[in-house]
Amino acid sequence: MASPTPESGLPATAPPVAPRRPYERVFHGDVVLDEYEWLRDKEDPETLTYLEAENAWTEARTAHLADLRQRLFEEIRSHTQETDLSVPTRVGAYWYYGRSVEGKEYGISCRCPVDSPDDWTPPQLDAATEVPGEEVLLDSNELAEGHAFFSLGGASVSPDGTLLAYAVDVVGDERYTVRIKDLRTGELLPDEITGVLGGATWDAAGTTLFYATVDEAWRPDKIWRHRVGTPVADDVVVHHETDERFWTSVGRTRSDRFLVISSGSKTTTEFRVLEADDPTGEFRVVTPRRHGVEYGIEHAVIGGRDVFCVLHNDGALDFELATMPVDATSHEDWTPLIAHVPGVRLEDVDAFAGHLVVSQRSEGLTRLRVLPLGPDGVLDDYLIEFDEAVYTVGVGANPEFDQPLVRIGYTSMVTPPTVSDYHVAERTLEVRKQTPVLGGFDPAAYEQHREWATAADGTRIPISIVRRRDVPRSAPAPLLLYGYGSYETSMDPWFSIARLSLLDRGVGFAIAHVRGGGEMGRQWYEDGKLLRKKNTFTDFVACAEHLCATGWTSPDRLVAEGGSAGGLLMGAVANLAPEQFAGIIATVPFVDALTTILDPSLPLTVIEWEEWGNPVEDPEVYAYMRGYSPYENIAARRYPPILAETSLHDTRVFYVEAAKWVARLRAVTPDHDDILLKTEMSAGHGGVSGRYQAWHDRAFSYAWALERMGAAEVTPAS
Repeated sequence: MASPTPESGLPATAPPVAPRRPYERVFHGDVVLDEYEWLRDKEDPETLTYLEAENAWTEARTAHLADLRQRLFEEIRSHTQETDLSVPTRVGAYWYYGRSVEGKEYGISCRCPVDSPDDWTPPQLDAATEVPGEEVLLDSNELAEGHAFFSLGGASVSPDGTLLAYAVDVVGDERYTVRIKDLRTGELLPDEITGVLGGATWDAAGTTLFYATVDEAWRPDKIWRHRVGTPVADDVVVHHETDERFWTSVGRTRSDRFLVISSGSKTTTEFRVLEADDPTGEFRVVTPRRHGVEYGIEHAVIGGRDVFCVLHNDGALDFELATMPVDATSHEDWTPLIAHVPGVRLEDVDAFAGHLVVSQRSEGLTRLRVLPLGPDGVLDDYLIEFDEAVYTVGVGANPEFDQPLVRIGYTSMVTPPTVSDYHVAERTLEVRKQTPVLGGFDPAAYEQHREWATAADGTRIPISIVRRRDVPRSAPAPLLLYGYGSYETSMDPWFSIARLSLLDRGVGFAIAHVRGGGEMGRQWYEDGKLLRKKNTFTDFVACAEHLCATGWTSPDRLVAEGGSAGGLLMGAVANLAPEQFAGIIATVPFVDALTTILDPSLPLTVIEWEEWGNPVEDPEVYAYMRGYSPYENIAARRYPPILAETSLHDTRVFYVEAAKWVARLRAVTPDHDDILLKTEMSAGHGGVSGRYQAWHDRAFSYAWALERMGAAEVTPAS
C-alpha cells in the first residue's frame, strides 16, 4: 500500500504541487523569476511538509517495486561476506585492521602487536579465530548508537601508539567532533573539539594536535593547535587562509619529520612546513604561491640528502616531478627528476626510505612507476605491469617510511578489489587478499570492453563496459550508463558487488569517461570546465548514441546515472537529449548551478569560480552558464522518467537544488507522474550511513532503473 501523505494519513494519489512564489533575480540586465526559491528555507515547516509529501509520492509510485527492492537487497547481502577482516597495515609496533560483523552497520577498528621489528608480512587473520593480543580501538556501532546518521572521520594514533584522536559526525553536515582516547586505559580524555573538518594530526611527541575549522561558507580556512589536556578555548590559530578561493588542511609527512599545511584553490597551491618535533614553532612557506601553478611536496632522502619531491605543473601541463632541498624557498631550486611528457599525467608521488612510487595515467589507464633509490640517488625507473586491458590500480595504505614494500590496491570491472604488497627489491607482487564475493561468483562469466565514441568536434571519448558473457549481442540489451566529468576527477573502472544484480539480469553497465574528468590527462579536464563545460554534456550524449548505434543497447533500454556534479550532467542531458534515455537517476544533483554560483555567501561558491567561472562579474560566464544550467533550461517537452535523490543536511549540494528542479519539471512537462524526488531526512552528501542502509538505498535505485529498462521481471542468472 502506498505511503500516506503527511497531512491526511491517506495514500498519496497525486504528485505534490509546490506553490509558485516568484523571486526576482537580476544580473547583467537579465531578469529571472524563480518560482521555487522559497524551498531553500529548510526551517520553514512548509518546506519540510513539501519534502515529506514528495517522499510519500515517490513511495506511492514505487510501492509495487517493494518485493524487487527486497530481493535486490538480499542479493547484495548474499554476495557479501558480512563478517570479515581487512588486511593488516603496520604502523610502528602494531598491525592495524578493521572488522565487519554480520548484522552490524559499521566497522570495528582493531590492532595487534608486531612480532619483530623486521616483520613486514601481515598476519593472516581469520574472522572466526581469536587474534592474539587484539585491542579494539573503536567500535563505530557503539559510537553510532542512538543516532540516525553516523560518520567516522579521521582517526589517528599518536606516534608512540598510546593515544587515539578520532572524529565523528552524527548529523551529516561534515562538522566533526574530535575526541581523544587513551589506549592504555580505554578512557576518553576530557578534550573535546567541535566544528572540525575531518580529523586531526599529531606532532612527533603525541602531545599536540593540529586541526582545521571552516568559515561561514564552509571553507576550511583556519588551522589550530591544541595541546592535549588544555582547554580548547586556549587553542591557537597557526594559519589563517584569508583568500576565499583557497582551502587549507594539515598533515604529517610519512617520514614523521615535518608537519605540513597545504593551501589550495582549483588552480594554485602553496605549502608550509614545520619540524614535527617543534609543534610551537612557526610554519614556513616552501615555495610562495604563483597563480596557476599547482605543486605538492613529499619528504624524501635521496643520495643521503633530505629533499622535498615536488610534483608541479609549472610549464608542464601534465606535471613534472622535481626535487628541492628541504631548506630551499623558491621554485628556482626545483631540479627535474621525471621530465614532463605530454599525455602522461603524473598524479602523485609516495616517498619511502628505499624507493619512490609515482602514480600516473596515460591512454585512460592508471599506472604505477617505481623509482628504486641507491646510495647515489635514483636508479632506473620502471612500470608495474598488469594483465587486464581495463583496470584501476593505486597506492594503498603505506604509513611507514622504512617499509621495504608498497601496499597497492587493484580492481577492474570483473576483478574484485585486491590488496597486494609489491616487494621492490624482488620486483614481485604478492596478493594479500581479494574481497570475497559469495554465491558462486565466477569472474569468467563476465567480460569488460573499452569502446570509443566520437564527439561532435571529433574527439574520441572512452567508454568502459562490463556485462555477462552469455548476453547475446544480436539484440540491444538494457544498460546503465554512468558519468561524472568535473574537477579532474576520474571515474576509473571499479568492481561492485551490488552491480552483480544488474549484470546477472542481463543488464550492462558502462562508464562514459567524458571531458571535465581526468581520465585522459590535464587537457581532458581543461576541455570540460569554464567556457568549455558543455563538452561534458555533449560527450555523454555522444557515448549514449554510440552505445545505441553499435547495438549494445537502445534508447528504450538505456538509463543514465550521475551524482553531485554528475547530477548536473544528468540534468543537462535530460534537456539536451531526453529521447535518448528510458530513465535518469540524479543523486544529490547540482542542477541549479547558476543560482548557487551567483551567491558568494553560499558554501563553496567562491572556491568554485575557478571551476565554473564567475557569473557575478563576467557577463559571458553568466550567459554561458544560463545556457546549460539544468533548472534554467527546463522546457515544455517530454522528459524521461527521473529519480532525483538528495539529502536534507548536505552541505555540498543543497537539497533545494533537486527540490526546485523537480517542482519546475512537474509544472511544465506533460507526463510528470514519474518525475520523483526522494529526500533522505537524516543524511549528508554521501547519502545514508550504515552498510545495510546503503544497500537498501542502492536496491531502491536499481529497482527503479530495472523497471525503466523493462528488466524488472527478469530472473537473475546463477
